[in-house]
Amino acid sequence: MEENITLPLNLDNKKVEQQKLDEMLQLLGLQNRKNHLPNQLSGGQQQRTSIGRALITKPAIILADEPTGNLDSKASEEIVELLKKSNRDYKQTIVMITHNLEIANQADRIIKIEDGKIIF
Repeated sequence: MEENITLPLNLDNKKVEQQKLDEMLQLLGLQNRKNHLPNQLSGGQQQRTSIGRALITKPAIILADEPTGNLDSKASEEIVELLKKSNRDYKQTIVMITHNLEIANQADRIIKIEDGKIIF
């Protein structure tokens, strides 16, 4: 799972700093699963791994297309909290696409699109 998260750094020939990786695993709540293979993780853990892969390079903007789409309510809540924490702690902008109104209502700003048109 560590290799999965650090893949973008490895592909870019950047050094993986163990301290930053440990911090990311802590943020994701995956420190005790770091040596597991994807098929040994729950759906929520797999989703957090994907988010970790997106966050490890510290981008200014995260595009999240239905990040909770296939998860149960508990795992969905964990993912939303993780993205909110990333926004707060790392000052990252999160652009999330979702059909879940409960999740959308937690956003600072909502832009609705209906039949391909922006609804104000």
